[in-house]
Amino acid sequence: METPVVREDVDVTDSLLLSRPAFMDVRAPVEFNRGAVPGAVNLPILDDPQRAEIGTVYAEAGQDAAIARGLELATPAVRGERLEAWQRHTSAHPDGYLYCFRGGLRSRTTQAWLAEAGVKYPLVRGGYKALRNHCLNTLETLGPAQRLIVVSGQTGCGKTDLIHDWHSALDLEGLANHRGSAFGGTFTPQPSQIDFENALALAWLTQRVGGSAPVLIEAESHLIGRLYVPDTVQQAMREAPHVRLIASHSDRIQRLRSDYVDHALAHCQQSAPEDPWGALSNHVSDNLQRIKRRLGGATTDRLVVAVPGAVDALQRAQDPSGFDPIINTLLVDYYDKLYQHKTDQQQSPPVFTGSHSEILAWLEAQA
Repeated sequence: METPVVREDVDVTDSLLLSRPAFMDVRAPVEFNRGAVPGAVNLPILDDPQRAEIGTVYAEAGQDAAIARGLELATPAVRGERLEAWQRHTSAHPDGYLYCFRGGLRSRTTQAWLAEAGVKYPLVRGGYKALRNHCLNTLETLGPAQRLIVVSGQTGCGKTDLIHDWHSALDLEGLANHRGSAFGGTFTPQPSQIDFENALALAWLTQRVGGSAPVLIEAESHLIGRLYVPDTVQQAMREAPHVRLIASHSDRIQRLRSDYVDHALAHCQQSAPEDPWGALSNHVSDNLQRIKRRLGGATTDRLVVAVPGAVDALQRAQDPSGFDPIINTLLVDYYDKLYQHKTDQQQSPPVFTGSHSEILAWLEAQA
């Protein structure tokens, strides 16, 4: 009979994160929801009320009293419930690790309870705090010396498509679950700020060890939806060379129609099946109102008035072209002006300008 492999507790390293183990996060849900390691599963040893109560006891009477209260709360029923969830996880993920905030009492207690049930499961030394610090340190390594190339271009030219079609890229908008414009919401929640940063760090770590090809990243402002692009990433993007993607005006209108109308309609058909067309009209009009200050009151009002007619043509005749004048105005009077302002602020010209296929060919020559 083979001797079982004894897996030891581990320190946080690049290799640990790159192996993407199934982390078991035993912190309370309120802690987990603020941020966790990508792919971690929250199986807390203390729920939120228990954590709050023990924290109060700790503050008022010290660690020993807090531990004693924790043991009182760990009734046979509670302990059995926790163990059952943990054993399901450890059975499904025998190569995983567990962590709490600092790799201290909660991790050790979880390990001890599992060991008593016959399960040896290793923990991450330093816990989530060490994992988080490693992610932040990883983001510090972004920079022009690390093959980063920024993709710039007017709204609707297909920057995201280019990012997806190149094998080495950091998809900021994908990680942020937002397309980065006034109409960029995806109808599903964005991650927490910390989850966004941790996922970005892991994505960059993967690219950093993945070869010598240029790593594309889309030019973004400091905010993607409600998420802030870390200062280190913004600085790296300012210093990196950039390529400029170009596309025809008609192609840009067609792409934005797909992004802004088709995608929104599919969502409305799921979320408001009783009146998806009314929901679509409200969605487009509400987004126009959000940029009224920059677009101008008269222009915004004119576009809002045009929305119901465009929706009606799409509903009755499957004709989406009624949205084209609206999108054209958005491009000319809003997005292109913003892009030109950013372009005027750039200190260096692009290292290459071309279409989707031309940039891909240029990138292949650099690899």
